[in-house]
Amino acid sequence: MTIFSDSTMELSDGKFHRLMGPEASPPFSDHGELESVWGRRWGAADEVGRLRSVLMRRPSRGLAHITEAAWNEELGALVDPHRRWYWTGPDAPDMTLLDTQYQGFVDALTENGVEVVFAPELADTFTKAVYTRDPLVTIPGGAIIGRLAPRMRRGEEQSITQTVAAAGLPILGTITGEGLVEGGSFVKVRKDLAFFGTSVRCNPEGYRQLARILDEQGIALKQVNLPGYLIHLDMCSVMLDDNLALVNPRLAPYDYMTALWDLGIETLEVDSREEWACNMLVLNKRKVIMPDHLPRTASMLRDEAGIDVTAIPFREILKNGGGLHCSTMELQRDWA
Repeated sequence: MTIFSDSTMELSDGKFHRLMGPEASPPFSDHGELESVWGRRWGAADEVGRLRSVLMRRPSRGLAHITEAAWNEELGALVDPHRRWYWTGPDAPDMTLLDTQYQGFVDALTENGVEVVFAPELADTFTKAVYTRDPLVTIPGGAIIGRLAPRMRRGEEQSITQTVAAAGLPILGTITGEGLVEGGSFVKVRKDLAFFGTSVRCNPEGYRQLARILDEQGIALKQVNLPGYLIHLDMCSVMLDDNLALVNPRLAPYDYMTALWDLGIETLEVDSREEWACNMLVLNKRKVIMPDHLPRTASMLRDEAGIDVTAIPFREILKNGGGLHCSTMELQRDWA
């Protein structure tokens, strides 16, 4: 029997460590590194690469508790006095129609080869949790977990973190302290450049933290201030191709539009009667899904820019405060 002294073990350990590493290269976001360690090339470098995987959550059963007795004449909506929900218009949610239209969206995605990862159902009080765009942003290599502004949504972040981590997506950072970051106000326009709209829902401290995390990933973040009570940048702008965007000039900040023009990005304008038209989902360059109650903008996109538009019924969910884009977050797009 051979007995090794402690000093022999220490010397041997040093030789083993030198033999086995460390290996800082290739870097974390290298394609081969991501695929071998994390299973696939997670994340997205832009808003227009081919969509491979999205995060969704089915509409909350808590919406069924909303009744017309909650009508608030001043706000033009059904409003919970405890601030747990609101529903625009005088009619209670049509749950059958809501579920049918939502499933139609899911079916359209799967028919286009998009994987749908579902976050689990939460307590009935989380009536806005269907909008999975908001609790995170994704960039090449993984996700940054945000921090939601309204108290009614606080806590979705934990469920989203658990869901995407279980799917295999790396978590690259988390917004903390008093920062407020919601994914609907984050737009990637170049591999190394993104925009963030500060607003009633996304504050300068959130911008500061997000910019620091992105800087470590080689991505510059530009801040634009959204007007009035416009909550997110995706309500007034969407990228359709590397050098083409759809904007609502009545809502989009002028400094944002001029920044796009300075980058050589052409802008098309939504029909003035269809204010929600930017809230669509891009499947691939010049290929989109959008609600079918916005025909004027859809026709313009087809005729003027050759956009491949799939129009689906998706109007009932809008009364909850968000649309097609709000209801998804890309977990994976093709990126070079």
